[in-house]
Amino acid sequence: MTIPPETGTVDALSAETTAVKTIHSADARPPRDNNDPRNNKQRQGNGQGNQPRRDRRDIHGWVVLDKPIGMTSTQAVAVAKRLFQAKRAGHAGTLDPLASGGLPIALGEATKTVPFVMDGRKRYRFTVCWGEERDTDDTEGRVVETSTQRPDVEAIRALLPQFTGRIEQTPPRYSAIKIQGERAYDLARDGEVVELAPRPVEIHELTLVDQPDPSHSVFEAECGKGTYVRALARDMGRILGCYGHISALRRTLVGPFTENDMIPLEQLEALCNRAASGEGSLADALLPVETALDDIPALAVTRADAARLHRGQAVLLRGRDAPQSSGTVYVTVAGRLLALAEIGNGELIPKRVFNLTGLTASSGRNERD
Repeated sequence: MTIPPETGTVDALSAETTAVKTIHSADARPPRDNNDPRNNKQRQGNGQGNQPRRDRRDIHGWVVLDKPIGMTSTQAVAVAKRLFQAKRAGHAGTLDPLASGGLPIALGEATKTVPFVMDGRKRYRFTVCWGEERDTDDTEGRVVETSTQRPDVEAIRALLPQFTGRIEQTPPRYSAIKIQGERAYDLARDGEVVELAPRPVEIHELTLVDQPDPSHSVFEAECGKGTYVRALARDMGRILGCYGHISALRRTLVGPFTENDMIPLEQLEALCNRAASGEGSLADALLPVETALDDIPALAVTRADAARLHRGQAVLLRGRDAPQSSGTVYVTVAGRLLALAEIGNGELIPKRVFNLTGLTASSGRNERD
């Protein structure tokens, strides 16, 4: 799939940190609708015309939003929380406003599994525009270097092994890394010189997938935690002698969540509206909490042991069927997620206990498509 190299449909993304851009004025604050609790608060004491505030509900599971360009991750979480009327919500890996693609949103008890998604691999499809380096390493920034040279396909492909595997990468100056308590992007915006030390990152795969014209190249990258895609574009451009910056970016994989799991915002809104009118179930939009734990072994226990674990008490592991390994497992009872626990010294020690009372993913979504 080719990303058209259109100016305006652009993105700059740190694979792991908070957004380095802000959307200004009305773009940053979408109009409040009648269900926004802040409106209800303002209406209190107004007498006639007051509308009751909708109660928040216990909803547990994952929604993988196909985030549109122009929306911050915080805004996306707020929208999902409102649509589901959920008590708790969070996300697993910030996606900049100028990026599209997978933003896993955890509802309820799924928030306890966020670190397991954050630590997983990410896959991105991105376009590099050659000929200009910008101070933000994306199209939003100021041009700091230019070149009339353009790289050919052979030169680009010959370069890719240098950016594959475990490498040292200097984060962009416009990043959320803290320097003496201040975000680097805040310091850079204030005109201060920002010097960030290189750090090790792992890039599992980097592939050139299209060259629509001499000034644009489309790549796919699969990388680990802490990788900056914008820094990849910057560094490749410098070595090729032509400079470069990100002009489009889409996240296609986050941990266990793929493009098949993503749901566009319009579709999610429609589904929630139908459910509110009794024509469907919100559970159909959810993936189970344990989806985030795909890489962790599961251990089934008896109801008696489950009761001990639920009280925060360790369970002795005995008998032929006792696991011989150690480390983190997720515990189930009667096929239902109970806890995250550690195996050690012949004991099962609960670390996080789940209370899945409320709405969870429908049974049909317990099997991945």
